[in-house]
Amino acid sequence: MDKKEEILRLFPGKLREILGQVPGDFEDIQEIRLRAGRPVLLVKGNEEFFLSLSGQPVTARTRAFSVTASQIRETVEYMGSYSLYAFEEEVRRGFLTLQGGHRVGLAGQAVLENRPGSGYGQIKTLKYISFLNVRIAHEKKGCASNLLPVLQSSGKIQSTLLISPPRCGKTTILRDLIRLVSDGGSSFAGMTVGVVDERSELGACCQGIPQNDLGMRTDVLDCCPKADGMMMLIKTMAPQVVAVDEIGSEEDFRAIEYARSCGCRLLATVHGDSIEDLKEKPILKRLVEEKTFSRYVVLGNRPYPGTVLNVYDRDQGALYGNWGSKSAEKPPAGRMGL
Repeated sequence: MDKKEEILRLFPGKLREILGQVPGDFEDIQEIRLRAGRPVLLVKGNEEFFLSLSGQPVTARTRAFSVTASQIRETVEYMGSYSLYAFEEEVRRGFLTLQGGHRVGLAGQAVLENRPGSGYGQIKTLKYISFLNVRIAHEKKGCASNLLPVLQSSGKIQSTLLISPPRCGKTTILRDLIRLVSDGGSSFAGMTVGVVDERSELGACCQGIPQNDLGMRTDVLDCCPKADGMMMLIKTMAPQVVAVDEIGSEEDFRAIEYARSCGCRLLATVHGDSIEDLKEKPILKRLVEEKTFSRYVVLGNRPYPGTVLNVYDRDQGALYGNWGSKSAEKPPAGRMGL
């Protein structure tokens, strides 16, 4: 099954018909956004396009096809195999993970329930779902191969933080790093990796089975808060490396410190433009000041998503990048990125 056919199978009726007329093979499509009463929007190669009724990309909203609330409801039911109750926990958290690793972000009206002992409610579920963001999974095996040597010392992976704005490939590169570290290679032994996949973006588990290849020595805790999951995996699965996506809370910081105290290496991502950007955020500033990570990788999306702009060591010394330093080492051969 090619990529386009795989994606079309996610959609019912009219939407499948329109998307089926979109030119190309869908290999470069990152997102398909549906909003009730608004044009269908495709994100492709970091550019946005509306779709006409004939499936042709257009830039003028007046020529675009607008999706209805009933079509969105039909799409959600279809994606949930007409059994949304089976996805109750995922819906409560605002997403669905589909076979193939594709993730659907959901938004609508939140239904709250009172939390005992507090004066505010917590989200019980979502209703009147009117906004969908279908994020197309692109597993890029080998995209981190040229980066891996820079992140190693004495044949062991160093604790590494990937830094980038959205849509710059940090999750995709983290996924491939996990696979490479887990499987090992001719010059280094594979390591046991524990992945806390809070939003099912790394393993893309469907009924507990990862749809993406995270390596032969990897254990996945799916749909679990990062902080709780890190501590749970360390106690139960004894990983040598712990991997998480998008850290940033005080709870994450405490769990990371716990992992360090247990001798685990860390692979993580965070939203940001640079190390200096991290220093503007109190919790992340502590991670930098305490030298929690031995490597910092800064990613961008030019000329393509996943472009490695800089790699720094724990003292923020340059190891690789376009920073104009005469002391910079020659980068590994080949494209570094997606």
